[in-house]
Amino acid sequence: MGVSAEKSLEELTMRDRFALEDLVDREALGELSEGFYKLFRVPLRIFSESGLLLADAGETHRLYTYLATLKKSSSAVQEVVAMVKTIDPKLQGDVTYPCVTGAVYRIVGVTYDRRQLGRIILGPFLPHSVHDLPASLLDLDPEIELPKARDLLAEMPRAREETVAEIAQHLVRTLDLILFSGHRALLASSMHLASVQESFKELQEKNEKLQHAVDRLKELDRLKSNFLATVSHELRTPLTSIIGYSEMLVEGMAGDLNLEQRDFVRTIYEKGEQLLRLIKGLLDLSKLESGTMSLSKSYIDAAPLVRDVAQTVTPVARKKGVQIVVQTEPGLPELWADAARLRQVFLNLADNAVKFTPTGGSVTLSAQISSLESGAEDGSGLVLLARRAAIEFRVSDTGIGIPESERERVFDAFYQVDSSSTREQGGTGLGLSIVRRLVDAHGGAVHVEDNRRSGSGSVFVVRLPCRRATVF
Repeated sequence: MGVSAEKSLEELTMRDRFALEDLVDREALGELSEGFYKLFRVPLRIFSESGLLLADAGETHRLYTYLATLKKSSSAVQEVVAMVKTIDPKLQGDVTYPCVTGAVYRIVGVTYDRRQLGRIILGPFLPHSVHDLPASLLDLDPEIELPKARDLLAEMPRAREETVAEIAQHLVRTLDLILFSGHRALLASSMHLASVQESFKELQEKNEKLQHAVDRLKELDRLKSNFLATVSHELRTPLTSIIGYSEMLVEGMAGDLNLEQRDFVRTIYEKGEQLLRLIKGLLDLSKLESGTMSLSKSYIDAAPLVRDVAQTVTPVARKKGVQIVVQTEPGLPELWADAARLRQVFLNLADNAVKFTPTGGSVTLSAQISSLESGAEDGSGLVLLARRAAIEFRVSDTGIGIPESERERVFDAFYQVDSSSTREQGGTGLGLSIVRRLVDAHGGAVHVEDNRRSGSGSVFVVRLPCRRATVF
């Protein structure tokens, strides 16, 4: 196995990167230690390799509590405890270390995967061979009350060193099972975390790419809007002159024209007007997209507005053999809106309806009281839905209709349901896009429905809120 393969294996198994406290549950380890203490009455402590105490089972014996009140004895006991903590079982193996009281400690290493992760300290316990206080302790501290110390020594639990060694090995084997289970859980968790981090990294990279693409599209859209505005403005000036001069020619201001000449000039005038409407549409779209279009709002009556639009499209409708029907509900409230822009909205919808309705069909313009749902956030972050008083305008026709899959897309700029070169009806696909943007600018909503009443055609529904909000 090469160096890189060994490194990959170490990274996979997290070798040299986990500690004892990472693999065990401290509460469960404490319960295990308490169980051993209650069973064998030998105090035990478990330390990590860094010296962190992970489990402490057992009580301080009364002999040690008594010696702690004596200065010299207390210092001697503390030195023993400090020495026991410094013993490294990895270098010295399992160690039995004597205490000044005659008791002993058993220090055992906790290893896993050929690494020492900690140590177990058993004791102090009294070997069966010890029956009296050692003379060294009495020589060290003459203040010891010998009868009292001997009585307390007799209370200490006794155990054979061989028995304690077996207890230690049994505890080590139990810990080995716990460490294996903990290592497996830690490895699974780490691998899952690594997988999540990798997925998050990939998602972050994709988000950065998407954000870059969105920023690029926004920039392209801005450049497109600026281009349309510039080109439309530059085209409008000479086109106005073309329309003006052709109109003067038709009126005979430059002399009389014969019938053929008059027809030619009238065609120039009509196509110029058509092109001017297209340029105005481009300018309007550019202003709406850039947010530079301002609305001149005032109180307006809905019914006269609908009738005015109907009168405007009636000549074209009669010429095509399409009937115009107006239906307005009495007592409609006033709207706070830009009259010219709303007229543009309904005129675009009515023109489309007439355009796509065959001879003998009908176009209906209606207005009635309705409501418009709106949402507002309260102080707690909840969205409260309210219904505002609104006027619903409908422009329905008996024409060719719009497929359900296309009803939302018809509001996209330059989009046409029939985009083939052989389509019967002309147009640029700007009208409905301008309609939606103007309706949005008024705080309203627009959508397309089926014309179920006549069995064919389509219905454009526009809802515009009244001046004051009314909650139903």
